[in-house]
Amino acid sequence: MKIELKTIKVRDIVENYIDKNENGVFGYNGLLNIRPPYQREFVYKDSKRDAVIDTIKKGFPLNVMYWVKNSDNTFEVLDGQQRTISICQYVSGVFSIDDIYFHNLTDVEQNQILDYELMIYVCEGNDKEKLDWFRTINIGGEKLTDQELLNINYVGSWLSHAKTLFSKTNCNASKISEKYVKGIAIRQELLELALEWICEYQDIKNIGEYMARHQHDANATELWLHFNKVIEWVKAIFPTYRKEMKGLDWGRLYFEYGNEMYDTNELEKQISTLMSDDDVTNKKGVYEYVLSRRTKERVLSVRTFSDRDKRTAYEKQNGICSICGEHFELNEMQADHIIEWSKGGKTTIDNLQMVCHKCHKDLTRTLHD
Repeated sequence: MKIELKTIKVRDIVENYIDKNENGVFGYNGLLNIRPPYQREFVYKDSKRDAVIDTIKKGFPLNVMYWVKNSDNTFEVLDGQQRTISICQYVSGVFSIDDIYFHNLTDVEQNQILDYELMIYVCEGNDKEKLDWFRTINIGGEKLTDQELLNINYVGSWLSHAKTLFSKTNCNASKISEKYVKGIAIRQELLELALEWICEYQDIKNIGEYMARHQHDANATELWLHFNKVIEWVKAIFPTYRKEMKGLDWGRLYFEYGNEMYDTNELEKQISTLMSDDDVTNKKGVYEYVLSRRTKERVLSVRTFSDRDKRTAYEKQNGICSICGEHFELNEMQADHIIEWSKGGKTTIDNLQMVCHKCHKDLTRTLHD
């Protein structure tokens, strides 16, 4: 790869700056593609964006940026997108700093910014060299996520469509799933989640494998339909929304229970009861518990007996196992609900019995048989 260091003034970079949203961001009189397909969305916080402008105003050096020169003499930002957009947005009047916009500055102050020279390494090479270089250069302080790194490998029509669905602020995926999933669209977290869900459903070993198969597909409709199907299933099965629903692994739950038939009214009764049960310490686990038809008690993290209660019960029983009638040391016994928790028994001392390890194991086996 050929690399040449150049100095380019801000006034040249911001010339005819235009943000076409999904269709790209351009500057340098239309010659510079500021956000090529392998790049992330704009993710700088206001403080970092403002710091870029402050650095320029003071005449301090910014970190070097990298461009790629294409065969048609156009350019792509390889590293420095966040800084470039910050500069272009400020000069274009998109934001102010301390309530002062660019147009509020004096001519001297404006020209000081416009004449500031950016250090740019201009690189020439093939697509493989370009992407390899992108992986290795400094990413301006904003570490790439795993999904952003995968996006670099699988640029194409599929990814372009997928990003419009999952990677934009207020994108379709964000609108339908905001209450149910966690993730920031512009950091590719919704796209990553959707890919995890469909990979599990289709028994594909990892996200990279799925993206490799579909890189040159015309669109990402299959991925969108599956994501939408999962969210619609959640809404249909659990029409009463609770905050505990946000962030659950709905894709896995759909994969495991999506073909089961449920009485939604009965599910709601069970959920309401469990949510008000003090013994249930993991309220988020309630949904998987009822979907499993109350077989996966472990997901509830049911409150256990305290050491103090165990000692009290042990002394009351004189160390005698309440099942086999033999004597054991305290460390050879386990606490057990006399009336099983799943049948309404509470985790209270009057519902506690101490049993030996063998009897407890037999009781547990009987319970699950």
